[in-house]
Amino acid sequence: MAEGLYAPGHLGELTRIVPFELVDAVLVECGTVQQRLRKLPARVVVYLLLAAALFEDCGYREVWRKLTGALVGLPLVEVTATALWHARCRLGVRPVRALFDLLRGPACAIRTTGARWKGLLVVAIDGTHLDVADDQAVRAKLGKGSNQYTAASGYPQVMLVTLVACGTRAIIDAVFGPRKPGESVLGRRLARSLTGGMIVLLDRGFSSNPFLTTVAGTGADFLARLSSGRKPPVLATCPDGSFLSRIGDVEVRIVICEITIATSAGRRTGAYRLATTLLDHRTHPAFDLVRLYHERWEVESAYFEIKKSMLGRRVLRSRTWPGIAQEIYTLLTAYQVIRIAIADATQATGTDPDRCSFSIALNTARDQIVQAQGVIADTVIDLVGAIGHAVLGTLMPARRVRLGPRAVKRPLSRYAYKSIKVDRHTYKATISIDILTSDPGP
Repeated sequence: MAEGLYAPGHLGELTRIVPFELVDAVLVECGTVQQRLRKLPARVVVYLLLAAALFEDCGYREVWRKLTGALVGLPLVEVTATALWHARCRLGVRPVRALFDLLRGPACAIRTTGARWKGLLVVAIDGTHLDVADDQAVRAKLGKGSNQYTAASGYPQVMLVTLVACGTRAIIDAVFGPRKPGESVLGRRLARSLTGGMIVLLDRGFSSNPFLTTVAGTGADFLARLSSGRKPPVLATCPDGSFLSRIGDVEVRIVICEITIATSAGRRTGAYRLATTLLDHRTHPAFDLVRLYHERWEVESAYFEIKKSMLGRRVLRSRTWPGIAQEIYTLLTAYQVIRIAIADATQATGTDPDRCSFSIALNTARDQIVQAQGVIADTVIDLVGAIGHAVLGTLMPARRVRLGPRAVKRPLSRYAYKSIKVDRHTYKATISIDILTSDPGP
C-alpha cells in the first residue's frame, strides 16, 4: 500500500511456482528492495516483467491493465509509461537473473517419460538469435548482419545459447551476448552446469576440439556430429561397426551411418559421423546412438516455443543493453515457469511431456493472469492446476515421423519461396538407418 492505493503483483496460477516469498528473498539478496514505500514496489515490478514476457504483443501499460483488470473495487495504482520505465531501471538485471538461476533446471523426476536414456539425462546445447531494437547504442555493441545487397541489413541480434533437457524442453542454463566470437565460444560457459550422468547432444557447430574437451572435462558424456571433412584415426574396430579413436586428448568412439528418408516426393540419403565418449559397444550399441541423436531437435522445438509462441517473431521491446538483458532473463524465466507447470502435470499422471501443447499451457496461463485466478492455493491443493488440466485434457497424438524442408523461415520477401522454388509441404516419411564399416567420404 502507498497513499491508500493497491499495487497488484501476481502471475495468476503460476504465482504458486514463483511465490511472493521467493521473489522477496531474491530482492533482499540482490539488495534491490525499495528504500521507501512506492506505488510500484520492487516485487510488483518483477511480476509485471514476467507477465510482460507472456504478453509480448502488448506494451507495459497494457500488461498492467491486464494485471489489474479483474481487481474490481480496489483503489488501484494508475501508472504512466515513464513510471514503468523508471521502475524497470531501478530494479535492474540482477534480480531477474537470480530468479532465473533459482528456477532453471531439467524439471524432471527419475521416472519422467523420455527424460533419460540408459540412465543418462539427455540434454542438448544449441544457439539461436533474438532480434533487438535497431538503436544506435545497441547497434554499436552488437553490430548488424550483412548480405549480398548491403553491408548492414536487418535488426541487430543477440546470440542465445542454452542447455536444454530434451525430455521436458526445460532450460538448465543459458548464456547470451554478441554474435561474435560465435556460439561455440559462448557455449563453453555452459560447462558450469554439466555434470556426470548427462549425455550431451551436439551439432557440428559445437564439435571443435576445445569444446569437446571442455564437455568431457566436466564428467558428462557427449554425442556430437562431426563435419564430413574430419578424418579421425581408427585405433580399434568394434563388432557393431563403430571404431575407437581420439579427438584431441579425449578418447571417443566413432559411428558412421547412412540415413535414408523416403517420402512420396522421393528419397534422400545422407551420411552422418557421430563421436561419443560412451566407449562400450555392448551397453551403448551404435544403432541406439544414432536413434538417440534425433533427440537433439528438442532444443529447436524449445526455441520455436520461445521465438514463435511467446515472442511471435517480434523484436524485443528494450532499446538499451541492460534493458535487453533484463528482458531476455524474464523471457527465459517465464518460459521455464510454464515448462515446470507442464512437467508437474505430466509427473502426476505419468504422461510423456512430448504430448503436451505448450501453446495451450501459455494461453491458459494468460487467462489466469487476466482473471487473477489461482494466485493463492485453496485449502485443498490441486497438484495439477488449471494449466495442467487444460494441457492433459487436449493431449497431442503420439509423435509421427514427418519431414519438413530446411528453408529460410523469414525471407526478405514473403513471396521469395516462389522464385527459389522451395517445397514447403510436410510429408510423412519412412526412415532407415545403416551402420557403415568404412567412411563413405565427404
